Amino acid sequence: MVSLLHTLRDHTDEVRCCSFSPSLLATGSGDKSLRVYSASTGFTELPFSPLTAHGYGVHCCCFSSCGGYLLSCSTDGLALLWSADTGELLATLEHPSRSPLRVCALSPDSSRMLAGACDGTVAQWDFRSRKLLSCSAVSEASVVACCFSPCGQMFVSGCTNGDLKLWDLQASLLNSQKDAHDLGVTCCTFAPQFTIEECALEFRLASCGQDSRLKIWIVAQDERDAWTMKLLHSLAAQSAPVLSCAFSPDGELLVSGSVDKSVTIYNANLGTLLHTLKQHDRYVTAVAVSPHQAVIATGSMDRSVNVWRMGGELGETEAEAQQASCQGRKLPVHCRLLLADWTEEDVQNWLCEEGLEKLVDVFKANNIDGEELSRLSKETVTELGIGEEEKWRRSHSSPESVGLRGRLLRRVNALKAEQNGSEAPDHFLCPITRELMKDPVIAADGFSYERESIESWIRGKHKTSPMTNLPLRTTLLTPNRSLKMAITHWKSDH
Repeated sequence: MVSLLHTLRDHTDEVRCCSFSPSLLATGSGDKSLRVYSASTGFTELPFSPLTAHGYGVHCCCFSSCGGYLLSCSTDGLALLWSADTGELLATLEHPSRSPLRVCALSPDSSRMLAGACDGTVAQWDFRSRKLLSCSAVSEASVVACCFSPCGQMFVSGCTNGDLKLWDLQASLLNSQKDAHDLGVTCCTFAPQFTIEECALEFRLASCGQDSRLKIWIVAQDERDAWTMKLLHSLAAQSAPVLSCAFSPDGELLVSGSVDKSVTIYNANLGTLLHTLKQHDRYVTAVAVSPHQAVIATGSMDRSVNVWRMGGELGETEAEAQQASCQGRKLPVHCRLLLADWTEEDVQNWLCEEGLEKLVDVFKANNIDGEELSRLSKETVTELGIGEEEKWRRSHSSPESVGLRGRLLRRVNALKAEQNGSEAPDHFLCPITRELMKDPVIAADGFSYERESIESWIRGKHKTSPMTNLPLRTTLLTPNRSLKMAITHWKSDH
């Protein structure tokens, strides 16, 4: 059984990563921030959260094994080390060429920090001195996945060209799986446990990619002490690219999130599908499993983080209150994203949440669902008789109902304003900031950006495309007037 415990909606842009320590949950977003929650107090946000030192969206975050430190990386080319106890920024680690960083990792003993970059390099820093140890070219494509082995003596890199590679700490290649994932790797992670047989190590590695596959590999030494990677399972329960994966602490379960908006949970040994969770409204971009609790976190482009309990025996009353949902039961209205998807019951629940329960009977009699709620105006509210009822109540000196129509319209407008950003077409958002563009321009790579963002990118000595990492033939920018007009029309309609 898998039950939904909490839905966190504090980020203002897509959630790109999440990570557990023994007592905390951290999430990173395209809104440039990290948020930190206490698992012991019902996932309440800590006083020092959010953490906002990154200049661009956060791509990855991870805790040290002890839980005392949090590492994050961003398109700004920086890896930042934070105190997980106070939120203090302890170190700013800059990639030598300031290439955008897509992934970061801490070694199991917290002696090294690792970050993969869009220029195909992996940088390593010494944790104690914060000094750069090496910056090694590991691919001609962007490095978007990397992780340390449980023994801490090796790491794996995954790239947008689809290759998985195993390296020692000096970045000497130990094994390479070419085209491990057609169209590109998106994530990789080791199971925490490993075995030693006749002085030879054996690990389990999971990887996922644009080919809509989740794969489990056996990484081991052969009789000649050479390292091998053999495919154990290729899992295909998800129908679109798989963006993230994570093992449970005992290595028995494997969780993945996909572009098809689903989260899957597999038996990692048998490769059998155990659960499919479908509560997110957009791509599931991040998954994490708590090291000491049967708890999963899943992050999505819908800006939410869902926290799930695995195999826990919730009492029936609590399960109903939480609207536990892998059985297909409906989430509470505040957990649903798109207003147009709301049912009549959702609208009535929302009225009660907003203190407008007196209008429930009127809305029920007129069969008002989410789509009709979004179209409410002064005229339609009057047609429903709400205005007339208000006038009658005023004349009978009932001050508690005065302004009911105005309150309703204000609540509806606030609800639509809150949801507008999430409903904006993706091509209206700047690829750098993930914010709605005001002055879109076309760069030499053919992509459109917010003028201020791409100009700042170029001024920062970036002579490559933020999207392709290829050199920009020119820094000239061309106004995208048709896109600007389309955004203006979209804003006026919303």
